[in-house]
Amino acid sequence: MVIRCLLGRNTVRIVNTKNLLLFILSVFVLVEGIYNPDFTFAAPDLLIQSLAEKVAEAETQETSVVKGKEGWLFFAPELRHLSVGQFWGDAAKKVSRASNSEFADPLPAILDFKAQLDTAGIELIFVPIPAKATIYPEMVSEHGKIKPRTDEQHQKFYDILQKQGVNVLDLTDLFIKNRFADAGSLYCKQDTHWSGYACVLAAETIAEAIGTPQWMAEIPKRKAKLETRTVEITGDLWKELGDKDLQKERLQLTYVKEDIESSAKTQLFGTSWRESPIVLLGDSHNLVFHAGSGMHAEGAGLPDHLAHQLGFSVDVVAVRGSGATPSRLNLFRRRDKMRGKRVVIWCLSVREFTEGQGWRKVPVLK
Repeated sequence: MVIRCLLGRNTVRIVNTKNLLLFILSVFVLVEGIYNPDFTFAAPDLLIQSLAEKVAEAETQETSVVKGKEGWLFFAPELRHLSVGQFWGDAAKKVSRASNSEFADPLPAILDFKAQLDTAGIELIFVPIPAKATIYPEMVSEHGKIKPRTDEQHQKFYDILQKQGVNVLDLTDLFIKNRFADAGSLYCKQDTHWSGYACVLAAETIAEAIGTPQWMAEIPKRKAKLETRTVEITGDLWKELGDKDLQKERLQLTYVKEDIESSAKTQLFGTSWRESPIVLLGDSHNLVFHAGSGMHAEGAGLPDHLAHQLGFSVDVVAVRGSGATPSRLNLFRRRDKMRGKRVVIWCLSVREFTEGQGWRKVPVLK
């Protein structure tokens, strides 16, 4: 069977059924690529290799900033984490940057923390924050494609945790779906943190995961008003880059404010409520747009939007640094305040799996 197909000025001679099928597949990929920019059969290995090369170059230049496309800046340690492969089990000691290799593996520490909370009747919701390059890979590499997901190792790790009973709230698919929303990007272009819009999405998803257990109904609720403004930030990556010609980033933030007509007598929005039944634990992603000062704003971060979703404030136990061990140490120091807690939301960047201070077992309830 010989079939000739005319595409523009190019004539393709298809000599057998196999070639015909290949031709049809090629046309399908071409058309799909035109109408669906997110479609791809790209090999994630090419992206991983590209990230490793960029990290090596950044380390040679003694900088933690990797320049991407269209003014996007990326944190080199986060890119390194994405490039090292498996980061738990026997592989952990080979890839972790922890100063003590004994604490390289995140798996035992997470499972130990889960077991402690189970004993006290406290639910754990583990929320690893996807890397910026996982959601916007095309902004850092010519091999960056969004489908299939490029964070294969994360998916394997989350599957292991879930099989051990850990409630893992993986935001990656949700973020990929909303990465070009009208509300803006999900990550700051010039900062290591997620954006204000990502805080809103995460809060909605976490609140849905908590659900409406009976004890929620017993807590007085407050009303909130939302106010959206565009602000200019001085991103941490922008500062380290030191390029004064690069215009500072402007992004949209939604502020959560107290409704003065609310009559409930719980903690005001915008503050941490020590007596809250819900603990928000982790790194500075829980402080950005919430804590002010170097965190860019107050009242527009994850704790604020969680308060809006729940109707009451959460107990924020977050640190500007590693959200793995230091945040749990903070919880240990105030363990007497754990009475009455119902849920711990452990929210931290995925780069903590290899780039942080390590994963010690901490007796947070003893």
